[in-house]
Amino acid sequence: MMHFTKPVFLVDKFRAESNIDRMLAKAKRSSVVFRPHFKTHQSLEVGQLFSQKGITQITVSSVSMARFFAADGWQDITIAFPLNILEMDELNQLAKQVHLNVLVESTGVAHRLNVQAQAPMGVFIKIDTGYHRTGLLPKQTDEIDAILKILRTSGDLSFKGFLTHAGNTYHAKGKEEILEIKASAEAQLNSLKKKYIHEFPDLMLSYGDTPSCSLADDFPELDEIRPGNFVYYDVMQYHLGSCSLSDIAVALACPVVAVHPDRNELVVYGGGVHLSKEFIAADRGFQLFGYVVRLNDDGRWTDPIAGAYVSSLSQEHGIVRMPSEELKKWEPGDVLGILPVHSCMTADLMKGDTILLE
Repeated sequence: MMHFTKPVFLVDKFRAESNIDRMLAKAKRSSVVFRPHFKTHQSLEVGQLFSQKGITQITVSSVSMARFFAADGWQDITIAFPLNILEMDELNQLAKQVHLNVLVESTGVAHRLNVQAQAPMGVFIKIDTGYHRTGLLPKQTDEIDAILKILRTSGDLSFKGFLTHAGNTYHAKGKEEILEIKASAEAQLNSLKKKYIHEFPDLMLSYGDTPSCSLADDFPELDEIRPGNFVYYDVMQYHLGSCSLSDIAVALACPVVAVHPDRNELVVYGGGVHLSKEFIAADRGFQLFGYVVRLNDDGRWTDPIAGAYVSSLSQEHGIVRMPSEELKKWEPGDVLGILPVHSCMTADLMKGDTILLE
């Protein structure tokens, strides 16, 4: 029987491997490069699950994350975050060790990268296909042309292609809208590919987001997919329809520290510094910070307890609402599990307290 005294992040290896296998098979059917985003798990052990299946190319979201995985032997890494020119010394060191791809979206940054690069790097141009977080719009071809002009004259930089993150799928109302967003992104990327493919016959269209990569059957218009959250999934993905409850591969083990029958609540040691404060705003006006599950002796769990959910979080406290009959079964010293709303955030917060359940 597993013994927990504080919040611990539990990763079900079987569920994670099943999620990997399903996405890998889909990528193979469409003959696209599978470059999973490792920002979700940030784990060497989980990274090895990918490596054991023959995956050699990965995505990360920071230079420090790239260094972390490069030290474990990963040799082909894309940093899918706008290049931070202040980190050029670190980027140059990394590019001397691995095949490194970086991301630009302005001529100013492209110029400074060209001047300061001291090792070969692949360069993707970030395209905004509807998320409107960052990136160039497909119609901004003058700026794209200016960036390509810089890359043509560079000795160390090579143009890899166009990259987008369809993060607007996270605001969609269902599968149909998610797939419409994917189709729109593909059309926009392909308009650029048609314009530049004659000069750059090897240019790639790189696309990433878990909802559409999970729901789509194939990727005939793309060259590379970069989903990340799919390895764990979470309550948000379940509400979007991207996964089933049984696909969620992570739970946060939380000790019960207080029970309040008068208001159908119990308090757990597990707050915003463990789960983050990501939530889902439900139709009836309340906020959902996670589902509640019973943990088995081996640390695994089954479906959520009906009517039980995390209703609020402060720094260390988690408030769980629970039906009165269920609440009677719990007392301080017990340990329950919480399925997180956003597994990427929880995994990041819990990097030092994670158990991979074999």
